[in-house]
Amino acid sequence: MELRHLQHFVAVAEDRHFTRAAERLMVSQSGLSSSIRALERELQAPLFVRTTRRVTLTEAGRALLVEAERILAQVRSAHDAVAAVQGVLRGTLSLGTEQCIAGVHCATLLAAFRRRHPDVEIRLRQAGSEALAEEVAAGRLDLAFAVRTRADSEHLRSVPLASEPMTVLCHPEHALATAAVVTPGELGDEAFVDFHPDWGPRRTTDAAFAAAGVRRTVALEVNDVHSLLELVHEGLGIAVVPRHFGHKPEARDLTALPFKGVSEGSYETVAMLPPAESTSPAARALMALLDASREDAA
Repeated sequence: MELRHLQHFVAVAEDRHFTRAAERLMVSQSGLSSSIRALERELQAPLFVRTTRRVTLTEAGRALLVEAERILAQVRSAHDAVAAVQGVLRGTLSLGTEQCIAGVHCATLLAAFRRRHPDVEIRLRQAGSEALAEEVAAGRLDLAFAVRTRADSEHLRSVPLASEPMTVLCHPEHALATAAVVTPGELGDEAFVDFHPDWGPRRTTDAAFAAAGVRRTVALEVNDVHSLLELVHEGLGIAVVPRHFGHKPEARDLTALPFKGVSEGSYETVAMLPPAESTSPAARALMALLDASREDAA
């Protein structure tokens, strides 16, 4: 099995189209098709279902894609490691993050990284924590800043960043605004503004209500912090969020209430990385920079 066969296979799997993949790889379509056929012969299984309109992965193709992406990521890491030994940090840093993650200021960190390592191309992807965990485990991301969603495994490890309690945000004229603390049982009839189910704060809140045996209604589902705070400000619902969300300028006119029923460390943010031996030099350099910045701030 040749690396170029795996590269060609991953490109077709990503584009779901032979012509587009061939153009991106700068190879002929016939050459690309020949490469895929050679891979299918070696594995003795069809990898794609081809129709006149689209290309889809077979079950065997889906299984191969996970391993192919991991192998190619390890090959890139090997190239980068050799360059690092020679005193040059180069290649690509593929980073994932949730919005407004506690324990790291992503923009400041990346700016410092770029000043120190200008030959490394930075790629950033924003998504929910569970999706980011899958991307890191599959080798599609070098690391991610997210909320812990799963236990460490042979393909994924977590480095703690921060933990903090959750807070209820509401309009200052809301009936809850004068409460000293709020429990899940007092919120069952409220309309909530919240994130999509994959987001860390949403997963944390869902778990708290499930543990309390309380059903709640997420009336307004958003995918960014600004929209959430704006909707709460307009009195369209309340939100249960990590405490640091209440410190944002957009939240200055909102009432923040302690949320009893969630342990102090319930919202736990981590850096997700592959196993140490598979962590890229760029990811190690970014984590070293993060550690140094946190020591300076301590």
